[in-house]
Amino acid sequence: MIRFILVCTYLVLYLILSLPVLLIEWIIGKFNPGLRDRSCKALVGWGFRCIGHIAGTRLIVKGRENIPTDTAVLYVGNHRSFFDVVLSLSLFPGITGYVAKKEMNKAPILRLWMRFIHCQFLDRDNIKEGMKTIMACITQVKSGHSLCIFPEGTRNKVNDTFLPFHEGSFKIAEKGGVPIVPLTIVNSAAVFEDYLPKLRLRKATVVFDFGTPIYVNTLDKDIRKSLANYVSGIISERYFQLKEEYFPEASQIPSREKP
Repeated sequence: MIRFILVCTYLVLYLILSLPVLLIEWIIGKFNPGLRDRSCKALVGWGFRCIGHIAGTRLIVKGRENIPTDTAVLYVGNHRSFFDVVLSLSLFPGITGYVAKKEMNKAPILRLWMRFIHCQFLDRDNIKEGMKTIMACITQVKSGHSLCIFPEGTRNKVNDTFLPFHEGSFKIAEKGGVPIVPLTIVNSAAVFEDYLPKLRLRKATVVFDFGTPIYVNTLDKDIRKSLANYVSGIISERYFQLKEEYFPEASQIPSREKP
């Protein structure tokens, strides 16, 4: 409970005290958008790293060498925890935003920082608005800014399982002409979600694995037709490999949340 209170207190203070900084960043963006992008990523990344430190998380990062450095990319990951975003932002080279649910666009102050780091807000319940967001995402990756998306559409609440990946998410890479980098995340729910409804944070080791980039235009036509299943399969296979490697005891025990 103490860690939870500390993280909440830190987040509130960070957002309130950052208001003058947001104004400065807005002014910088008027004259030098690139500088604002870099400084905003540094500031938000620093804030997120502090949260991870307070929560007591230990990161194991694999496959960074697989991330292309000559193009924007679409990171596609499994999603189990709020900490998937908090812990991953600083791992991305270059400017990288997230595709977030539309409700996040209502969060005071936080939404401004999200916009400044090039996040997009997706309405999955409104096809027309959803398509507008996908088009904005395509434009963004074409301009050289990467995106991270969790195509399950919401946090999966069951350990060691995967919700279906939404096909529309992959149009960003296909139409934007950028590679997909599979991002496999293991054990992030052990920080917080595994203990709900109790509000507590526990020290945990979280694994982030960047897979081999997938260039959509080089894939067989049949694979491209079911790209979501193809990428989901890659992440799923890698997930259980990593769990066996880093959490062998847990991998032998069926999840307590499984039916």
